[in-house]
Amino acid sequence: MSTDTLPATEAAPAASGPGSTATRRNTLRSRRRSNALRTLAFMSPWLIGFGFFFVYPLVSTVYFSLMKYDGLNAPEWRGLANWEYVFTSFPQFWPALRNTLWLCVVMVSCRVVFGLGIGMLITKIKTGAGIFRTLFYLPFLAPPVAATLAFVFLLNPGTGPVNTLLEAIGLPAPAWFTDPAWAKPALTLLAVWGIGDLMVIFMAALLDVPKEQYEAAELDGANARQRFRHITLPNISPIILFAVVTGIIGAMQYYTQPIVASKVASGVMGGSGVTFVPGYPDDSTLTLPQLVYSLGFSQFNYGAACVVALVLFAFSMAFTALLMRRRGGLIGSGD
Repeated sequence: MSTDTLPATEAAPAASGPGSTATRRNTLRSRRRSNALRTLAFMSPWLIGFGFFFVYPLVSTVYFSLMKYDGLNAPEWRGLANWEYVFTSFPQFWPALRNTLWLCVVMVSCRVVFGLGIGMLITKIKTGAGIFRTLFYLPFLAPPVAATLAFVFLLNPGTGPVNTLLEAIGLPAPAWFTDPAWAKPALTLLAVWGIGDLMVIFMAALLDVPKEQYEAAELDGANARQRFRHITLPNISPIILFAVVTGIIGAMQYYTQPIVASKVASGVMGGSGVTFVPGYPDDSTLTLPQLVYSLGFSQFNYGAACVVALVLFAFSMAFTALLMRRRGGLIGSGD
């Protein structure tokens, strides 16, 4: 009997047989589903933490930024009234924003440059490197409040040893924390003094650069500047990017040092019945985190505080995204 006369059921294999395309497709789909569930199970601790500690606070902050809320009474819908108040009617917002951006640019740049420079210097020292490494790292271990108090007294315009020394050698003695023009540079000096964390990170990155590349460059006649530009920078570029990004995030959260310095310099240390307005002198040390605390926990205006917090979040994300996209232009290339 020819195959042309076979019944349809005998001429071709059954569509539902174990080797059919539909069966293989179902098996592959089931395997992918099981792999996805297994991956989700392994990621579940991170997903739960991400949801509780990032997504939920962010959504709540956006929600309360649209509400009138004092922490005691039920929230009342205000729409964009809190945003309008912060951007147009709250006089301290723009000085705080300018100060925060200044610290992100100047203070972070100085910390990265000095941290890299000190790290390179110590890696070149043949004897006593451990002593110098310890001396430069110790200031980083000082508590922020104690370090700020010490700096305010050292930079006291009337009795501080720094101004006494400057006057003795004939240099002008700034007013530091009592002068709006010098308050932020004084905070930058404090940040550079505690450079030990970046120094250690840069030292580890510098010691990891292959020495063969330096030797090959020397044989080709490259000088020290060319070796630094074409060998050192490309090799440590991820560490520089890490230092800049984390530095900007830290500057966006800069609270303790400026608030302590302004309190001590103004002579108002706070206490029962004492009202202190942050930012002394003339809002020069005022930062956005101080506004968040002042609006939320001093004035009980949680809606406006959430607006400032969202501005901080937006600037942090924008800076980080810009640096991640421009990392090649930030640190140069080795071509």
